[in-house]
Amino acid sequence: MKQFILSLALALRKSKRYRAVKEYVWELLNGTGNPYKKYLDTFIIFLIVTSVFILVYEVTNPVPAWLDYYDFYFVSFVFFVEYILRLWVHNDLSKYIVEEYHDAQFLHREFELWPVLKHGFKEKLNYMITPAAIVDLLAIFPAYRPLRVLRIFVLFRVLKLLRYTKSINQFVEVITNKRFELLTLLFLLFFIVTTAGIAIYVLEERINPNITSLFDALYWSLVTITTVGYGDISPVTDAGRTISMLVIIAGIAMISFATSVIVSAFSERLSELKESRIIEQINKSRSFLIICGYGQMTKMFFRQKKEKIDDYIILDTDIKRVEQARKDGYKAVQEDASRFETLKKFNVEHAHITILCLTASDVENIYITLNAKSISRKIRVIARVNDINIVSKFEYAGADHLLMPNQVVNTMIRTAITQPTMYKAIHAILTGKSVARIDEVHVHEKHSMVGKSVAELNFRSNKLLFIGIEREGKFLFNPPSSEVIQSYDILLLMGRQISLEYFRGRHEGSL
Repeated sequence: MKQFILSLALALRKSKRYRAVKEYVWELLNGTGNPYKKYLDTFIIFLIVTSVFILVYEVTNPVPAWLDYYDFYFVSFVFFVEYILRLWVHNDLSKYIVEEYHDAQFLHREFELWPVLKHGFKEKLNYMITPAAIVDLLAIFPAYRPLRVLRIFVLFRVLKLLRYTKSINQFVEVITNKRFELLTLLFLLFFIVTTAGIAIYVLEERINPNITSLFDALYWSLVTITTVGYGDISPVTDAGRTISMLVIIAGIAMISFATSVIVSAFSERLSELKESRIIEQINKSRSFLIICGYGQMTKMFFRQKKEKIDDYIILDTDIKRVEQARKDGYKAVQEDASRFETLKKFNVEHAHITILCLTASDVENIYITLNAKSISRKIRVIARVNDINIVSKFEYAGADHLLMPNQVVNTMIRTAITQPTMYKAIHAILTGKSVARIDEVHVHEKHSMVGKSVAELNFRSNKLLFIGIEREGKFLFNPPSSEVIQSYDILLLMGRQISLEYFRGRHEGSL
């Protein structure tokens, strides 16, 4: 048995498909990046609402048999499958077994299976006794209830909305953050209700016909302090009425205090909730841009960009700059991009992310670059460098491209002084004021130009100026006419917009 379990665990750990399926199911149930999660959430909410509707409808109406089957079997079966899947993805027993096996081999000791299984099952048991898992389990029970009175278990399905309804979940989270204040208020409420109930019981038990037990007195005290006042029990003595007035005043004060606590909690979290919604929205995109810092370079970037950019987000630590960015009409949140937890909020596994490090601090830009590359090497980082003496540090950090505005400005100033005509031409091209423009053409493996030489493409006939090729990180300036175009080359061309679009359409049509 031990050898069989070990062989199975080794096979599962080697299976890429198994790991991919488990990761996909976890993301579908617990994550935010899966595009199909919203459909699953909507489906579960629909099952909960229809199940409760059937419970209410059958109180005074006969329920068709097919609705009984739907409620008892189909809904419960879906919840059962969901419960088993959540239990499955909570942890990975095969991972623990394989790790123990490798440790045993390394230390030349006997492989012990049962302690590993005990640890893994203990983790699953700890999950099973969490409130969310207990609710999931109780939501399955209606399929097995032999008595009609046990239909009340259907109401546990309503509690599942806490998991699938984001607004309710956020409300519970906000209340949880104020648990100290609310627990203090609850203790004070218990003290006043108990004290007033005992007092009214002692004073009026023999005089008031509506108070025959301590429970009646406590019931009156709770109803009074909440200012509900049903009127079924009321004090008949002056001392009892005095206690009633004090309880009413205390109730008004406690309700005001509770309201202020909840309102302040939501006020504190309102901006955070809005920012979370922005991040969740951007995570739905398959490709987006993260801009770190809202300064002059960021403003110039948006002004120079003619086409509208939809999939982007601005991160800045200064709340004043964040508010200014929002006033300017941009999507911005107050976050520190140099922190690991910040970038982990984004869908780094399934989206193509480009990070623009445009803060005024080189140190901060290096930290952002290191942070991004430590999370995923797939993240493309374009970093601003103010001091050219630390360019090597950015390269070591893993930056894909470097922007050196100071060096560019110095070069442009020197060109404007020594070669004014060339400066005017370059400035006009870069700012879009010239009829000609410089553009990149990314060559894919299915492009018709792949395998053709520069001479065969005949750029001049298309009224284009061929400047060079970027290939594997190296730039080939003015290559010979015999140079053959390869897949994933980037061609740098100059010409009018209509010529560039015609060339692209002619060779990309085969895609």
